Order: sequence, then C-alpha cells, then structure tokens
Amino acid sequence: MSSYCAYVQRLEKDNVHRLYHDNEYGFPIAGDDGLFARLVLEINQAGLSWETILKKKDNFFKAFDGFDIKKVAAYKEKKVEQLLQDVGIIRNRLKIAAAIHNAQQILELQKQYGSFKNWLDKNHPLTKEEWVKLFKKTFRFTGGEIVNEFLMSSGYLPGAHSADCPVHKKVLKQKPMWARK
Repeated sequence: MSSYCAYVQRLEKDNVHRLYHDNEYGFPIAGDDGLFARLVLEINQAGLSWETILKKKDNFFKAFDGFDIKKVAAYKEKKVEQLLQDVGIIRNRLKIAAAIHNAQQILELQKQYGSFKNWLDKNHPLTKEEWVKLFKKTFRFTGGEIVNEFLMSSGYLPGAHSADCPVHKKVLKQKPMWARK
C-alpha cells in the first residue's frame, strides 16, 4: 500500500485530503483549543472516513463554538440535543458526550499543568502503547487508533509524512528542537 503522502500528491491542489496533508497533518498545534479540536475530530472519525470529517470540519467548529474548551465543558442537555439535530456534524450521542467530558478533563489538566499542551509535552516522549494507556485513563472514546492519529497529526508521534514528502521538512522546521527526529 502506498503512503498517505504518495496518495495525496496525486490529488488536485484543492482536494480536502491534499489541503489537510499539506497544511495541517503532522504540524505542531500550539493552542489548547486547537489540540482539543483535533482530538474531537479524530474521535468523530471513528468508524467513518477521514474525508467525511474534513468535509464537515467547518461545521464542527461552528457547532462546537470554535472548540472553546470552557464553553464545551459547560454544555448541558439542551446543547447536546441541538448537536444531535445538527446535520452538519456527526450526530452521535457518545461522541458528543466524550467531547464534553474531555473538555472538562482538559480544564483539570490546565489547572494542574498550565495547559493541555504542557501535559502532552510533560509526557513526551512515550511509546504509542504508553500514550494509549494514559489517554484511556484520562479521556473518553480514545482507543488506540484515535490516540495514534491524534498524536501523529499533532506532531507528537512520528509517521505523518514519509521522509521524501515535500511537507516533511516544513513540519520538522516547526517542531521544537527536542522533538525533531
């Protein structure tokens, strides 16, 4: 099977996969809201194609208040019902509940570590298996594939791009020195 990089290089420049690959996939995410957004999108991808999520990404940002962690953590049943009626997103009660719970968990991590990113950085580097164990202990709806994709797509695990991919060097330049491998 060819790599994701080889696959997207054959696509038109405006294809959702190509845009994501060239501008987001594997690049470090600095802010907690951005990291939270990526986690929620990865969770929503479970059982679906990533293309479906990419096409609905803007709708997710609108529906989840720009992934403002404090706002999402405060969602009540009325907001859950609104989300369940929103055809622009994935209408799955378990995934919506996970987003709310995980936002609440991130608020706790922010109290303890200053930020979600600091918590991730403090635990880096871990093996994929160690990350999965830590995420399962901390968050909901975070199985092995979701954790792997979240960490790879946000620059914490290697493998987002093949070494010969033109985007690979751009990603490496944005990573802190200690994370460049």
